[in-house]
Amino acid sequence: MPLRQFLGALAYDSRRFEKAVRGRWELIHNRNETITVNPDGPGVRCEWQWGSPVDYCRFVPRADVRLLRAALRTWPIGFADSASKNAQPEITFLIGHRGRSRLPQLLLTLRSIAAQQDVPIECIVIEQAQTHEVERELPLWVRYIHQDATEAGPYKRAQTFNAGAAAARGRILVLHDNDILVPERYAAELVARCSDGFDALDLKRFIFYLTEEATARMLASGTLRGDEHSVSVIQNLRGGSIAITRAAYEAIGGFDESFVGWGGEDVEFWERAETLRTNRFGYLPIVHLWHAPQSEKLQDNEAPAVKRYYELANVPAQQRIARLKTHTP
Repeated sequence: MPLRQFLGALAYDSRRFEKAVRGRWELIHNRNETITVNPDGPGVRCEWQWGSPVDYCRFVPRADVRLLRAALRTWPIGFADSASKNAQPEITFLIGHRGRSRLPQLLLTLRSIAAQQDVPIECIVIEQAQTHEVERELPLWVRYIHQDATEAGPYKRAQTFNAGAAAARGRILVLHDNDILVPERYAAELVARCSDGFDALDLKRFIFYLTEEATARMLASGTLRGDEHSVSVIQNLRGGSIAITRAAYEAIGGFDESFVGWGGEDVEFWERAETLRTNRFGYLPIVHLWHAPQSEKLQDNEAPAVKRYYELANVPAQQRIARLKTHTP
């Protein structure tokens, strides 16, 4: 750890961090960033474009653990082995998946979703593979969709979400990664915010990217103790888990299936969602389980899907919606 950055964090950020972690932990941010506190409800909005790591958690030992503990005191993350099957769920969690390497992360993610409180839910796993690789491994309460894919072909996340949305029974769709743990009242908060009149929601404040060691222990024990270390704590990131009403999903054309591989599709989707009424005042913690990075992620801006995003970013969102709804290339 660079000594200069450590001393700078202590000198300039420690008082602000200590105050926040003992109270409103969601107010923590880097000193060169601006947040807006929601005047009409919970949460804060980050007033910059891209995701950023919390520097104090990078440079000060155990700051990441202390922030995680503070967040979990307010919003505990629980686990359950099954959830009730509901003929009329309020919320549908959609999870795209491919391969067996991330199956342990997927199964723990499903246990986190099963622990949701006070809201009828369902979950659909959309597996994109040559064969039904994980169907028999899934809990009985989870619905399963298979999409054929060639072994060498890239993963097409946008296709999985569109297929899941077409089969969903819930009024609200949660577009969720297969390695994300959420608080027990995540679904309840989404219903509450939609009842406020919002069409699309991004309620996460921080994503705690656990270390490989912490993730291995969690996968072995099936529990979250609250002392897990994070590689980084990220804020203002559109990916991971966002929600939208099914009517709004259809109104903006769903996900753009021209995205192939990893990266960019969440940001592009959210830009179209912002033509409706959106809420991105974040106040919930989510926990990301470690896994080896996708090959496309290592390519950064050279990844095909990221390049596709920058191509579309120059096109007004309403034009993109019109193209998707009329299925023109």
